Amino acid sequence: MHIGLDARLTYYRTGGISTYIRRLAAALETLDTTNEYTVFHSRKASESLVKRFRRAALWTPCHHQLERLALSVELARFRLDVLHSPDFIPPRRGARRHVITVHDLTFLHYPQYLTADARRYYNDQIETAVRQADHILADSQSTKNDIVNMLHVSPDKVTVHLLGVDDRFHPLPPSALQTARQMLQLPESYILHVGTLEPRKNIIGLLHAYRQLLDRLPHAPPLLLAGRQGWLFDKTLKSMDDLGLRPFIHLREDIHDDQLPALYNGAAVLVMPSFYEGFGFPALEAMACGTVTVVSRRSSLPEVVGDVGLQVNPDDPGELAAALERALTDEPWRAAQRQAGLERARTFTWERTASTALSVYRAVLEG
Repeated sequence: MHIGLDARLTYYRTGGISTYIRRLAAALETLDTTNEYTVFHSRKASESLVKRFRRAALWTPCHHQLERLALSVELARFRLDVLHSPDFIPPRRGARRHVITVHDLTFLHYPQYLTADARRYYNDQIETAVRQADHILADSQSTKNDIVNMLHVSPDKVTVHLLGVDDRFHPLPPSALQTARQMLQLPESYILHVGTLEPRKNIIGLLHAYRQLLDRLPHAPPLLLAGRQGWLFDKTLKSMDDLGLRPFIHLREDIHDDQLPALYNGAAVLVMPSFYEGFGFPALEAMACGTVTVVSRRSSLPEVVGDVGLQVNPDDPGELAAALERALTDEPWRAAQRQAGLERARTFTWERTASTALSVYRAVLEG
């Protein structure tokens, strides 16, 4: 087979889908020595995601209004058997068979949490994408259920492939952690949230829960919000002021991806009270570092954490505050959860993710 992987998005964004593309490409390069691959980069990208696979540059930018048509023209000369579109929107015709990955359906569940442009772009594309695709990969059973129920896709057309966690996420020795803490100017202890600070992440709900936590535990560690400021962040800042929380919150947009392992290691607890997640990398990465997790019991997050840590109703700040209090104060329970998290995280591998994708590539051609 000649397989194409659309990796253009990695030039425009970090984290999330870009991480998925990078790790999938690397795992396939290790796993598959039989088939031919071409990994398509943005023409503006100077780095290469692959060593052994062929690298090709495309002019068509991501999320352009003429993307599907322009990409079809550019890809025609490559004569691909299978094209995998990890950002879910395939060209009109880029290969004999098309595989897409749908990571989540946030834009259908919570359209109020997207900008008007983003809402229009995704809503206009998703039904065409799932109808055209020969097969769909989903990051979780929750996302598969959404695709089946909300877009009326046959369950047989959707395969779940849970994602992996990198080896760099692991417990650090005390000396290395102390060095990193000083370099990053981190508090001695903190409650950590990692991700874009946008409405879908339920940051305002987290602030209300943290206010209740401080009322119960006046000496609770500060709340560290690591991630870029997203849409409607002004409302989050207003909530901080209204709740009197500014002195207790650290906003950090300067944490680079390679510093995340140290950030997780230094945290007393990772909190992820999202209304909706397609997968939930921070929860998995935190477990791999031995950090206790408190997450929403909604969408894909229960699939990621299993029985590890605590799950809460994201609409109930009181329940979240109580969970954070236990995660900070119940030391025997904390020790057990740290070990359970490490064991669970070891079951999430990029090799397994890539192996499932490869089986889908084969199946769509044979079918």
